[in-house]
Amino acid sequence: MIHRLIRPLAALALVAAQPALAWGDYAHRLTGSIALAQATPAARAEISRLLRAEAGLNTPECRLRTIEDASVWPDCVRARYRDRFAFSAPWHYQNISVCAPFDITAKCPNGDCVTAQIPRQQAILADRSRPPAERLQALAFLVHFVGDMHQPLHLGDKADLGGNQVRAAYGLKAPERMNLHGIWDSELAERALTEPPAITPRTVGRAARQPGDTATRVALWAREAWEISRSITYPDLQDYPDSCPIPGEQRRALPRGVVTAAYIAKATPPVRDLVGKAGARIALLLNEALAPARPQR
Repeated sequence: MIHRLIRPLAALALVAAQPALAWGDYAHRLTGSIALAQATPAARAEISRLLRAEAGLNTPECRLRTIEDASVWPDCVRARYRDRFAFSAPWHYQNISVCAPFDITAKCPNGDCVTAQIPRQQAILADRSRPPAERLQALAFLVHFVGDMHQPLHLGDKADLGGNQVRAAYGLKAPERMNLHGIWDSELAERALTEPPAITPRTVGRAARQPGDTATRVALWAREAWEISRSITYPDLQDYPDSCPIPGEQRRALPRGVVTAAYIAKATPPVRDLVGKAGARIALLLNEALAPARPQR
């Protein structure tokens, strides 16, 4: 399924007839495929070994047989096994205000946010003294959270739950059910990634190695996605005021913002860039955890 921008206004009208593939599905699975393609042979072998521990997770409604499954498993268990996985709900995002300078420590009480959990889950995954099922769960969390962190509205926020409280219209989709966060999760992401030439594991370059530990690098990656929310995601929404922040009672009275063809055209390159980087960066973290380089003698 490929959307084209050759006739952008007509393409907007066609969206209503297409099935929605959320960032939690299409883009997440793509990041998993990219990561596996860039994993070292040793890392791939360890991933295969850990996947054999799926039964130990006891989540039969949320299968975990491939790295692509791992990329969406945390969303599945949060929905299907709410009582068991409620603790993980705040780990998928971090509402860092775009109305102030970037602050990686904001809105992360007790490390319960996406940027804090990535290094934690990598450390669990790397610890071979832990049970395979525990490490497999960490693998899924790591793969998924790196993907989540590269969705700008999982980081950027205007006191509106990362755009979840911003009413927005997209083409002919039922407007009463849509918000800005959901559009970036699903319709906009799938459209951008399938726009010719579509993003595939073969078209994505490897992540550049950066100095510092995982937490340091995650902070740099987070700022990159946050900047997109600050510079494009919020301000370019047509018919919606770009002020900081908008009080809740005022926001509820505002007209619905509109995702225009021009908005899509501007957002498409960063979406493609961020998803590609997410997959490559997942591979970098997996290779470090599962196939660490041996110290030279």
